[in-house]
Order: sequence, then C-alpha cells, then structure tokens
Amino acid sequence: MIAARNEAANIEACVASVRWAREVIVVENDSTDDTIEIAKRAGATVMSHTFTTIGAQRNAAIERAVSDWILVVDADERGSPALGEEIARVVAAPGGREAFKVPRRNFFLGREVKHGGWASDRPIRLFRSTLRYNASRVHEHVDVRGEVGQLTESLTHSTYTSLDNYFEKLDRYSKWWAEDRYERGRRAGPLSVVFRPPARFVSMYLLRGGWMDGAAGAVLCSLAAASVMAKYARLWARS
Repeated sequence: MIAARNEAANIEACVASVRWAREVIVVENDSTDDTIEIAKRAGATVMSHTFTTIGAQRNAAIERAVSDWILVVDADERGSPALGEEIARVVAAPGGREAFKVPRRNFFLGREVKHGGWASDRPIRLFRSTLRYNASRVHEHVDVRGEVGQLTESLTHSTYTSLDNYFEKLDRYSKWWAEDRYERGRRAGPLSVVFRPPARFVSMYLLRGGWMDGAAGAVLCSLAAASVMAKYARLWARS
C-alpha cells in the first residue's frame, strides 16, 4: 500500500519495486500531476481519499485491501525481490507475530546515511490487516499489542532529494508536530527553543557518529537541529 500526492516522478518505480505483492493499492489525495494515471498504468489499484492525516490515508487503503497482511511503502521507497521473498516466508509462518519491523537504507541528497541514528531506522511496515494507524499527524505508527518481529531485507528510502524538498517538509511537519503536542496538553518555554536544537546536533553528530558520514552527515545533523528548533518554536508560539 502506497500513500501518494503529486508523486509522478516516483510512483511508477515504487509500484514496480513491489509488483510481487498480491495487490498494490495507491491511495492519493488532490494530486494535480499524473500520479493517478501513471500508477494505474504501472498496475496499481488507485483510490482517492480526502486527506486528514497520513495514518488515515493508510487506514482507508487497509480497509480496501483483500490480503491478510499489509506492507506499507512510501512513494520515495523501493522494495526488492529479496524483500518480497522474505515477506512470503514470514507471513506463511508468522509464529504468532502480528507485525514486523522493516529496516530502511536511507539516502540524503543521493548519499547513503549510515550513522547519526539513521542506521537504526526500522519502522513497522508489515502487519496484519486487522491493525490500524493512530491519529497522529506526524510520526504516525501502527497500534500493535501483540508480538513484533523484524525482517532482514530492507527498503531503500531516498528521502530529501533536494534542500527545497527538505525545507518544504520541515515547514509542514513542524506545524503538524506542534499542533499534535498542543492538543495533547504539552507546552514549551523559550529554553526548549534555545537548548534542544544544539542538544539534537550533539546527539546525532557526536554521540551517534554522524561525523562519519562526512559533509552530508554534518549538514543533515545541522538540519535536524533546525527542525527541532522549528517544532519547539511553533509549540512555544501556541503556549
């Protein structure tokens, strides 16, 4: 299942990379490019759904799915035949597990990032079709009460192919993050805006080895600190 909006540049390759799946569902909202047409030509079932959150988009597609297991892939991610073979094995004998984490190889501006905490990126992406995503606008996740396993094969994730792309997402996600936290009763003071960003940089760049990714690592850790500042500044402004 793939949630997509204006992903004409990515959707064909994404669908092709998971064509081994029983069905590929693309759930889109308000696309103004050729996302729908390209996805259909690639062999996907396309549905349109009014956007509220990413989790709600995914839940709508899950409701439509006919399979007992769901694999969630973003448009900027790619599967592989090896991943498909592993998934076929584990869903045939899940051993009581309701969901599986899937490792991701992350690329930033075309460079693979192996440090700074990104190497431990293993979101839950394979799960039984009875499960659903929560209502968070940012960092949505599948609500799992049972046992969670982990796959060996990975998804390839080409996140942030340009700085324009990064800053566009930063603006949108920091706003959603602040709205989520504020609605849950969380507040932020000016000290959070001042001290949390450098703390994030130190954690990623020094403690988690971001420096080993060279210039890309330095830039990425700096941008992550800027993201933290934007989130807490927006939350402070609401407090």
